Amino acid sequence: MTHLSEYHFVPSEEISMASQSHVRSPARRSRATTSVSLLAAGLLAVGACAPSAPMAGSGMPAPQYDMSTTAPNPDPRVGLKAGLWDAAQATWNMQLLSNTRPSDKFAGATNSDLAFLGKYAIQGSYNGYQIWDISDPVHPRLETAYFCPASQSDVSVYRNLLFVSGEGLGGRVDCGAEGVKDTVSQVRLRGLRIFDISDLAHPKYIANVQTCRGSHTHTLLTDPKDADNVYVYISGSAPVRSPNELAGCSGGMPGTDSTTALFRIEVIKVPLAHPEQAAIVSSPRIFNDLVAPPKHGAAPADLADIAAAKARGAFIVDIMGQQVVLPNGFANRMLDSLVKARNGTGAPTAADSAELRAGLPAMIQKMIGNRPGANAGPTQCHDITVYPAIGLAGGACEGYGLLLDIRDPAHPVRIDAVSDSNFSYWHSATFNNDGTKVLFSDEWGGGGAPKCRATDPKEWGADAIFTLANDKMHFQSYYKMPAPQTEMENCVAHNGSLIPVPGRDVMVQSWYQGGVSVFDWTDASHPKEIAFFDRGPVDSTHMVGAGTWSAYWYNGVIVSSEIARGLDVLALEPSGLLSQNELDAAKSVHFDHFNTQDQPKFWWPASFALSGAYVDQLERSNGLGTARIAAVRAALKAAWKASGGKRSEMLTALAASVDSDVAGSSDAGKVTTLAASIRELAAAK
Repeated sequence: MTHLSEYHFVPSEEISMASQSHVRSPARRSRATTSVSLLAAGLLAVGACAPSAPMAGSGMPAPQYDMSTTAPNPDPRVGLKAGLWDAAQATWNMQLLSNTRPSDKFAGATNSDLAFLGKYAIQGSYNGYQIWDISDPVHPRLETAYFCPASQSDVSVYRNLLFVSGEGLGGRVDCGAEGVKDTVSQVRLRGLRIFDISDLAHPKYIANVQTCRGSHTHTLLTDPKDADNVYVYISGSAPVRSPNELAGCSGGMPGTDSTTALFRIEVIKVPLAHPEQAAIVSSPRIFNDLVAPPKHGAAPADLADIAAAKARGAFIVDIMGQQVVLPNGFANRMLDSLVKARNGTGAPTAADSAELRAGLPAMIQKMIGNRPGANAGPTQCHDITVYPAIGLAGGACEGYGLLLDIRDPAHPVRIDAVSDSNFSYWHSATFNNDGTKVLFSDEWGGGGAPKCRATDPKEWGADAIFTLANDKMHFQSYYKMPAPQTEMENCVAHNGSLIPVPGRDVMVQSWYQGGVSVFDWTDASHPKEIAFFDRGPVDSTHMVGAGTWSAYWYNGVIVSSEIARGLDVLALEPSGLLSQNELDAAKSVHFDHFNTQDQPKFWWPASFALSGAYVDQLERSNGLGTARIAAVRAALKAAWKASGGKRSEMLTALAASVDSDVAGSSDAGKVTTLAASIRELAAAK
């Protein structure tokens, strides 16, 4: 069978239609490291652009790609060498363009989520945030490192405004590094920080909005009907603050306390002309009547881990009915603090260990705060993804996945809720582009546990895919990164985004130390991995929290925030599962800013690559016969070589010809879409 990539159209003239830049495609780093420098000329310089076949007569050799449609076997991700900076790597159908280490003040701090503005990637960190110029994806450049500690520094951006979450007890209003010592303090920051980044080199801290439970995450919502304001949905997971610290905060149960800060989210309205006036305008109780979701028991491997931990004298804590082994690093810090408290020296004693065991239940209670009764549902959301173009949002809320009506942005309304005993902690949501599906991720173990071992059920710590019909969610399947990981790799589903491949639902997703996985979920019942990147664990002898926190597609590349290793930029390569035309069409979609939780609608400019992508998909699905595929490609190629009125005439005739294929095709909808794309191309100036 002829490779799809042989029918890629070199977009020398098409670029003027799409107003995009163009560079040649690099070879794999393993074959020719220097070829990666070809990307430095401007992969993101003007807009989205595409690695494409060399121009005829250029003298450049055509890059060689793996055009197989099957994943490598054995999986190269299994058994990778460990190391912080020298871990072994495995890639399939993608390549690592760059890894940039954190700046000095951020070294050793946890890197968190990402937002994008123009040529910049904004990377949250428990120490604040860093702004990277990624116009040269091979050599990202640090623009700003703003030190402002607070966990977990979830970030969003809109125009000149940057929003940063703060939840930890040690975050300060003044961004100081000394933390907060007092139980009740007026200098503590738990909520949303707002920065003016008109001058990226010198951000200005202009306002904050304090909330009763802090801001673990937040979602920026741009309302198509309201150009003067943006809205921010706050999801807080910390214990409720004392009313002596923030007036109006209460942690009672809804039956007896109508003002409780539990069982609700906060909605902040931000006037764009006066962001310093940002304030909470509503506190919707979108889940206060849900009951406790069904729960699964511990996996055999987990039970064995607990038993082994108890046998060796490890510290075991109970968190919401689940036994968890206290990480050695955390336990050792607590023991050291007990030694210091008694003015001791040297190693902790048996008495210190006994004191810690006795005090752990109270410590955990303080950390998680007041909990509802056994039959109560979730008290919080972890993350909410809004899709303003369809007026819906997906809420990942502890034990439930919610579907919300957000047409009134200040007053979201729950319209459906689903639970799943295979899900432990609903973490995030992603819609497909046409709004007919939604995918939820399960952060089993909170991101700190190895949940991708060969012994772990494939349904745990995975994604759940639902179709949408009549405002109801209908379960279809699970997807989990398929490569088994070691006991020393925290691995579970985490943050990702859609990739704008026309006619398909393709997503890139982080899996902590499971790496980055790209998968197709067009067929909701049979999702399939099509590309990956992974490193070995940071340490092969004990668990060290690391891996990719977020992996998002932005204007032609994948940008990943690595918890311990800095910033990764990756590029997809054409393959038998993703053609060059599909990649070129994806790269024609360009955004001036991007927040993955404020999901944008993809629109594709008319181009030969777009029409070629639909032809490639029809070949892959056998939607048209071999001879007809060849004829359409030949006609497109002939039109590409023509110009002006002649090109338009040829394309118009081809569109009419393709219309006649609809009735006899097994993929009639895709044929109709192809004809429409050719007709738009004929009309393009």
